[in-house]
Amino acid sequence: MTNNIQNILFVCTGNSARSIIAEGLLNHLAGKRFHGYSAGSHPKGEVHLLALEALKHYHLPTDGFRSKSWEQFAAPGALKLDFVITVCDNAAGEVCPVWPGQPMTAHWGMPDPAAVEGSDAVKQKAFQDTVMGMKRRIELMLALPMASLDRLAIQRQVRDIGQR
Repeated sequence: MTNNIQNILFVCTGNSARSIIAEGLLNHLAGKRFHGYSAGSHPKGEVHLLALEALKHYHLPTDGFRSKSWEQFAAPGALKLDFVITVCDNAAGEVCPVWPGQPMTAHWGMPDPAAVEGSDAVKQKAFQDTVMGMKRRIELMLALPMASLDRLAIQRQVRDIGQR
């Protein structure tokens, strides 16, 4: 691996909650090592308000997020991706586009906080739990000694993070 910034695309079906949270967390935690993006196979067209509130709760930036299609990351001339990580089981089971750059892939499935029913407090807790679970996985990835691992070892380690 080079010292260049690595691009990571987080994919979820709707690109309104989990993938947005992952993008925000990575961009906050990674410094200049990684840059996160998010997209959906069937984007809802808007970011879930509670996803933004959960990021804000942890003092993370909430500006500039939008729900978008994964097609923009697979189009000719698109950004070279180093990793594509699915964060929902539906997206993991879909046929993905051909990504530029032959990125490493992993699945970090998490429950959909937007599907939680109940009081406002119950829904907010589901989003905060998603932030904490995703933060843990991103921190594990950031702790990997990327410079001393070969591509296959990195692939295995990043995939294993989704099993934790």
